[in-house]
Amino acid sequence: GFAIITLNRPDKLNALNHQLFSELDKAITIIELDADIRALLLTGEGKAFAAGADIKELNACDELSGKHFSEFGSNVMTRLESMKIPVIAAVNGFALGGGCELAMSCHIRYASQSAKFGQPEVNLGILPGYGGTQRLTRLVGQAKAMELNLTGDLINADEAKNIGLVNEVYEDTVLIEKSLALIDKILSKSPISIGAIVESVRISTKLSLKDGLEYESKKFGEVGGSQDFKE
Repeated sequence: GFAIITLNRPDKLNALNHQLFSELDKAITIIELDADIRALLLTGEGKAFAAGADIKELNACDELSGKHFSEFGSNVMTRLESMKIPVIAAVNGFALGGGCELAMSCHIRYASQSAKFGQPEVNLGILPGYGGTQRLTRLVGQAKAMELNLTGDLINADEAKNIGLVNEVYEDTVLIEKSLALIDKILSKSPISIGAIVESVRISTKLSLKDGLEYESKKFGEVGGSQDFKE
């Protein structure tokens, strides 16, 4: 009833390159077309979740290709964020730059005790290109997002939890177990109500409170007329 996607370039700390984004994009499509998949877990192989964009590809960018570099990765992350099923990140190590941005495009984030988060792009003379100035601000507030983006400082998992960047922190050895337990709990609920909750919470950042309440009432009506509710 669920899928796991593993970023699998451990020798490169799962750095995000064009091939990885392309394969992630294809995996999202496969999952979206499979009605039996009702939740998604995203994690990394080795000691990193993802240590950022691939520096070799990044170094080749000029103004136009840099824009395309940013847009391609950002579009894939937006697809992930826009999925109608819960997407849980199990952040098993470094989540830096694009890796932190990828984690933020998931709906829920669990982190291992050894995880590290940050947006160190400023140290390369650039800025985040996959939502680091946007999603981070929405998650932790403008002042903290400004600080992390301007300094490039890294934070540990406990601080990430304290500022609202991650939901829970677990020992490295039980991270996946705890993430799968969360998925099991979600899968025990009505898939219709789960889908409606995911959509309603996700759209809340794009609507006024008035419009958001109207959208919620609409979804409530749809779910209220379902067989799941009657059951």
